[in-house]
Amino acid sequence: MGLQNRFDAQGLLRATALGLLVTAAAQSNASVTNPTIGRLLWSEEFNGASLNTSLWNTFDGNGCQINLCGYGNAELQYYSPNNLSIADVPFEGGTRALAIRAARQTIGSNQFTSGKIDTLNKVQVKYGMIEIRMATPHLQTGLWPAAWMLGTSPQVWPRKGEIDIAELGHKSAAWSAAGAPGPDYYVGANVITWAQAACVPGNESCAASTAWQTKNWYRPANSLANRFVKYRFYWTESQMRFTVVDTDGEHDMYNQPLPVNTDALRAPFYFLLNLAVGGNFTDAANPSQVTAPLPSTMYVDYVRVYELDGKGEVKLGNQTLPEAGGKFGVFTDNTSISNKLVAGSTSDIFLWNGASTGAGNTAPAEGSNVIAWSYNTPGQWFGGGIQSRQLRDLTNYRNGNLKFKIKIPANVSFNIGIGDSYTNQNWVNFPANTTAFGLVRNGDWATATVPVSTLIGPKVALQSIADIFMFSGDNNQLPTQTFQFAIDDVVWESGTTTPQDPPPATTPDGITQPTATTVKFTQATGSWADVHYTVNGGGQLNVRMLKEGSGNAYTVSGLKKGDVVRYNFTYWDPARNGAYDTAQQSYTLK
Repeated sequence: MGLQNRFDAQGLLRATALGLLVTAAAQSNASVTNPTIGRLLWSEEFNGASLNTSLWNTFDGNGCQINLCGYGNAELQYYSPNNLSIADVPFEGGTRALAIRAARQTIGSNQFTSGKIDTLNKVQVKYGMIEIRMATPHLQTGLWPAAWMLGTSPQVWPRKGEIDIAELGHKSAAWSAAGAPGPDYYVGANVITWAQAACVPGNESCAASTAWQTKNWYRPANSLANRFVKYRFYWTESQMRFTVVDTDGEHDMYNQPLPVNTDALRAPFYFLLNLAVGGNFTDAANPSQVTAPLPSTMYVDYVRVYELDGKGEVKLGNQTLPEAGGKFGVFTDNTSISNKLVAGSTSDIFLWNGASTGAGNTAPAEGSNVIAWSYNTPGQWFGGGIQSRQLRDLTNYRNGNLKFKIKIPANVSFNIGIGDSYTNQNWVNFPANTTAFGLVRNGDWATATVPVSTLIGPKVALQSIADIFMFSGDNNQLPTQTFQFAIDDVVWESGTTTPQDPPPATTPDGITQPTATTVKFTQATGSWADVHYTVNGGGQLNVRMLKEGSGNAYTVSGLKKGDVVRYNFTYWDPARNGAYDTAQQSYTLK
């Protein structure tokens, strides 16, 4: 579902596995072509009375609400939660499924409505065999159903990675070239990442696509409209394979497995399901070109994640843990820190305007690394930033400071900023020829100390920081001559608190049974907590609990009388500045 101008991906990088929640131990014989499918790690069966919003987020807008009108693809629909339901499937008796309905309905400037959901910050997956049982309507021109995934990294697309498990509604040039009699007889898969080789004019995002000029589709003997098939994605640290399980067996969508050749594809991903109307992927660039019968409904019977040759991880809830405090290094070499980002591994450094700025030659202030730039085009804007490859929770630094060293001419006015994952930003200004935040403006290396409370302003969410340090020129006072400048030793300091004796250890755990089929876990601390539980001795689930009042809570449904739930908690105790585990307990449903 990303932008459509793409090129072949290249490159080979290493990746570091993240902590496991629902997990399977790795085996040495992993193979996507001759796989051993193990236990079910997680599933969403869509059998409830309504959509489970503890697992799924709904969309309400046309993309303009996130400054991405048409969601980057010139799509014509407005996504509304009213177009989502759990319903009986009319063409398969006894089956309930997620129903995503597209209709001709005007909301603002949009003449169509439809539905879209995702599991961002609620369910994320890394490796395993993913199976989605899905049915799509008659497509004709304009409908674009998709079951896909995006990387959980805050990096901009396509650096975070995109995995399209099933996409339908292609332009006629695609399905006719494959010999399909119509769009209902054609489904494709795709993987999109960033690649330097794809950075060519017309593809400024550097999006590299495995589907570019490659056979990446399945062409069934019968129309896919209004019937279920299974779409499978086999995924290990080294290979990917896409298939369709139809009435006559399993069919590969690529001629051979795809290599996993970038860090982005060895990281966690989250699910997206949607039914778009029009856009660059289809032959409908405007509402008059949509010929698909409307209203039409896409059905998803289930989404399941299985072990694949002993591999597979599923994480539930928000996985961003708070940094413990002390000193957090953003860009530093020798400074003593408690944790740090490493450029090219856990963070990226971006220069935003190559037309005004290039590489500089200023020597480091400390260590052997430095961010050195040369401003070459007077009168143009300049800027750059450091972005973490995973979101960072810096709430423990709220009373602290951001410190950095900078070497820049005294007559240059500049800004320092920060940004969260909700698109909020805040900037502080360093005027020319003026000492601000302790920064002595004499053109030599000097240190600035910005209180975090000032840096974040009124809106930036410290619990979800993506752009952890940003630098820009002052657009109200752009430089009139060239110069060199450099930044080094960027560190967050959590500050100090008044020492106090910690309170006695407590056990903030509890379980209640609101209904005959549900249990609710609760704990009383005001910070984060995880619940670890099993049902009838099955696989352990580990879930980041949701904030509720001053504590945390999480509800589990689909249980029955006699089920035995064993559980314990891990929680953050602010008074003791640490994470603590509680003893395991047991509850039997009544």
